[in-house]
Amino acid sequence: MPTLNNQFKNVLVMRLSVLGNVAMTIPVLYPLCKANPGTRFIMLTKKWPASMFHDRPANLKVVDFDVKGNHSGLFKLLKLAAQLYRLYDIDAVADLHNVSGTWIIDAYMRLRGARVARLDREMTVRRALISHRSTRPVTPIHERYRNVFRQLGFEAPDDFSRLYDGRDWPVSPIVLDKEPGQRWIAISPFSSHEHKTYPLELMEQVIAALSQRENYWIFLMGGGKAEKIALRTIARKYKRVISMAEVKHTFIDEYALFGKCDLMLTMESANMHLASLVNLPAMTVWGPTSPACGYMGYNQLVEDDIQLDMPCRPCSITGDKDCKFGDYRCLRNISPDFIVQHVVDVVEHNALHGTRATRLGQQRQHDKLSDNTQQ
Repeated sequence: MPTLNNQFKNVLVMRLSVLGNVAMTIPVLYPLCKANPGTRFIMLTKKWPASMFHDRPANLKVVDFDVKGNHSGLFKLLKLAAQLYRLYDIDAVADLHNVSGTWIIDAYMRLRGARVARLDREMTVRRALISHRSTRPVTPIHERYRNVFRQLGFEAPDDFSRLYDGRDWPVSPIVLDKEPGQRWIAISPFSSHEHKTYPLELMEQVIAALSQRENYWIFLMGGGKAEKIALRTIARKYKRVISMAEVKHTFIDEYALFGKCDLMLTMESANMHLASLVNLPAMTVWGPTSPACGYMGYNQLVEDDIQLDMPCRPCSITGDKDCKFGDYRCLRNISPDFIVQHVVDVVEHNALHGTRATRLGQQRQHDKLSDNTQQ
């Protein structure tokens, strides 16, 4: 049963970073809002990520933030904080970012009497992990998000299923009808950091092999001029390979497409998290980072992922560091044939047996037992 927190009525929530980090707030925010209907939550984020918040609860307001324009700089951030306080009567702040920009807004709200709770970035755990002084994993980001709201006294259930749960998927004019027996694979070969991107020439071999299966359709995901050109070149070479970068589309279109797909093959990137929003299995290729860094997609299965057991991994939490060997062997040593076989095995197994929910339940039970053991 929903519980009411009568202490706070208008809670400012902040995550101002890249698309993937904002996408990870949705599996936390939506159940939170439903469990606390007497509170209004105001989500502050950048303009592009703000457009992904579809099918949201009635008590969730999304406000976009021009991080490089009208709202950059100390005085502009203070002005923004004053506007937010005046418009929404903020009495609590859930800072899911915990960086200098949000500290300014935190400080203003504290001066006006609001209570502030901040994300634990677990910097000590992170440093120990990537320096290999410890194997203790960073607490998953979704759990750290929930802990911020728990600091404020809210119930924060961990029961997100998917967007449009219990309702029809959104209809998109650019998404084809899927015929019986077809397997649809979304492939997102890029990442915000090139250091954690599987070499494109090797990923093309994966795409070429999968396209030889007549019932497999491949949808290439990407954005930006360089990515668009690269994906166009690949798509023109192979049958049943479509570059979505060629088609102007919105998040609604992506949700409609992902809702019909059987698998997302991706780097550790925003698309891993977008897949989670529609309960699409995501097979992630991990290189310098790893699931232990805390950014695993919500409800995704580690056993579906692809990564090499190497003593130098992980060497980075976000994948923004150069390889100390200079060759990114953690990615280049992954065989395209291995990826192809793993994709086919998972897709066909899920199609025939539909046991992903059972496997997910087993993994979550294992994770809870591991957490209890560490505590």
